[in-house]
Amino acid sequence: MDPLSDILALLRPDRYLTAGFDAGGDWAVRYDDQVGRIKCYAVTRGTCWLAVDEAAPVRLSAGDCFVLPSGRSFTLASDLGVTPVSVRQVHAGLRYGGVVVHQGGGDVYLVGARFDLTGRQSRALLRSLPPILLVEEASDQAALRWVIERLMDEMRQNRLGASLAAHHLAHMMLLQALRLCLSSRSHDGGSWFFALADPKLGPAIAAMHAEPARRWTLQDLAAQAGMSRSIFAQRFRERVGETPIAYLTRWRMMLAAERLTSGSDTLAQTAQALGYDSENAFNTAFKRVMGCSPRRYARAEIAAG
Repeated sequence: MDPLSDILALLRPDRYLTAGFDAGGDWAVRYDDQVGRIKCYAVTRGTCWLAVDEAAPVRLSAGDCFVLPSGRSFTLASDLGVTPVSVRQVHAGLRYGGVVVHQGGGDVYLVGARFDLTGRQSRALLRSLPPILLVEEASDQAALRWVIERLMDEMRQNRLGASLAAHHLAHMMLLQALRLCLSSRSHDGGSWFFALADPKLGPAIAAMHAEPARRWTLQDLAAQAGMSRSIFAQRFRERVGETPIAYLTRWRMMLAAERLTSGSDTLAQTAQALGYDSENAFNTAFKRVMGCSPRRYARAEIAAG
């Protein structure tokens, strides 16, 4: 698989909720407890404010599409000076594919979906992502809105096969949203996510994902990128926030964590599959990245369910 597919497989987007939101007058809604969730939205009418914790507020208008990937709490509002009410109060009794009408509606309309992530590594993977990913090109926005609207239509109409169609459309929407954000020119670095789209770094990251057990050297990876070793190392650190070998080790440990908690492989088999000659070497790398030994990690994760 390619790196984005690898990452989505570890995120394991599972349960999802689609809804429309129609608001009127002066309003503000607070969305707390978003950890372990990704949200995708499109504004189809009116304007509103989006204020994500630890980020500057963004003014949105009809046509804007955005993704909230990092699990931070946020507020949607007509005016950020309005005291917000909890989303639980506003969305009480909401059905899949339904529309919430707040304060009579008529001024602002958003459609979107929420994905609950069941992957054990989802928090670690999303931790470095920006709080807001904006889809900026008009053609890209139209494509994402089309998927969202088809998804909501399937849920509303409840035709034969609607559940299967909605399941595939929901995952296509999430994939499309992340693809479009990757193609945006407004993000310069500081995240592995945007490095995937870097024409130089992308091939090196793809090579690491394709063969995580290979004994990659800095020179090998620089050759994949078609760059000198020193320039590649500098560019990788600037774009990703860590060295190429540190990224490779962290990715191996995420794969190891998945194997240890969801498969039948022994510790020795997991170590060998990820390129380690001995359990001791693997244990040392795992503890450095994950904060505890592989056995302790596996026991804790299995006990947590």
